[in-house]
Amino acid sequence: MTDVFGDLVGQDEAVAMLRRAAASAAALLRAPVTAPAGGHDDLDALAEEYDGDPAPAPADPGAGMTHAWIFTGPPGSGRSVAARAFAAALECVHGTGCGTCPGCHTTLTGTHADVRLVVPEGLSIGVNEMRALVLRAASAPSSGRWQIVIIEDADRLTEAAGNALLKAIEEPPPRTVFLLCAPSTHPDDISVTIRSRCRVVPLRQPPPAAVAEVLVRRDGIAPDVAEWAAAAAQGHVGRARRLARDPEARQRRDAVLAVPRRLTGVGAAFDAASALIEAAEAEAAASVVEIDEAERTALQTALGAGGTGRGAAGAMRGAAGQLKDLEKRQKSRATRAQRDALDRALVDLAGFYRDALAMAWRAPVAPVHTDTASLASAGAQKWDAEGSLRRLEAVLECRAAIEANVKPRIAVEAMMLALWRG
Repeated sequence: MTDVFGDLVGQDEAVAMLRRAAASAAALLRAPVTAPAGGHDDLDALAEEYDGDPAPAPADPGAGMTHAWIFTGPPGSGRSVAARAFAAALECVHGTGCGTCPGCHTTLTGTHADVRLVVPEGLSIGVNEMRALVLRAASAPSSGRWQIVIIEDADRLTEAAGNALLKAIEEPPPRTVFLLCAPSTHPDDISVTIRSRCRVVPLRQPPPAAVAEVLVRRDGIAPDVAEWAAAAAQGHVGRARRLARDPEARQRRDAVLAVPRRLTGVGAAFDAASALIEAAEAEAAASVVEIDEAERTALQTALGAGGTGRGAAGAMRGAAGQLKDLEKRQKSRATRAQRDALDRALVDLAGFYRDALAMAWRAPVAPVHTDTASLASAGAQKWDAEGSLRRLEAVLECRAAIEANVKPRIAVEAMMLALWRG
């Protein structure tokens, strides 16, 4: 079995940095200030139970380790994978991220008592959620190693939530580590003050060959399918896996890549926009319907729904506020799911026009979508390089507009008209 960093694709430099930090963190725990003189502490004893030989401590315990980290990189580069792997390495009884000890196993499966994972389901991470998390993170780790907070999509922190997190990072508890994931360190993604107190781990877009290799090795996907999915996903590991394993995902992609042929007039442009929006809404609804129903049922049960006791009816009448709060959270999650589904479609569409642009320039690069290369070639001859570039820019501007909270339907309709006009 590979260690905890085995699924971090094409990130050798980042892995080397994280390994050094994990070794330094283990050395810090073994330093004399935390261990009785003349013997091992409990952590070393637990490590010896697994391999009989504790890892050697560096000469400068703690060098290379810090309490706050930011993992940056483009979508699909593995920001959250890197953060979880590093958390597992910190909780590893060997301090190496072996992948087999209880610390590694429970961290990677999400059951470690000292590892808190924040995955925003809505459009933002609010201040109340962050305050509760910071308060919990201030407690001492039950394992004796580290209390770890992982925040995926830290760029969704509201200003108030960012301020609450900043206070915790400025005055951290001695055994607490914060791991933040964001697209970049630009002020639009993460505040300058938080950035200045964190060590940055830059990740790059993994090459398609590396993505294909991990799909074959880890998921058992046929090599030819893995190569196609890795190229079509443009280096996004999760999207590549979805394309390789989910027939419905491939059908949705085919429908998106058929858009350029459908743009024959103004009416066709609006029809294509409606089809794209409706497909994203349907995909998002299917992804959250079971979770929504389970949450509502669990809350109603907790509030006494179906009970026959004296206070059951009164309890349900007083539960309207809690049910309303749940509906609000579920609506926010559905909106986020719709935007994510729409963004995946726009990425595929951008890949098509990128292929047309590369062919118009006769650039010596492989196409993203090999199965629509002939259509992209025909478009390149019809539009030339300048027309292909304008269309690619229209798709990218649509993504930026939606990210800036422009109504998706308005942004997509404007994009379709721009693609038709050229």
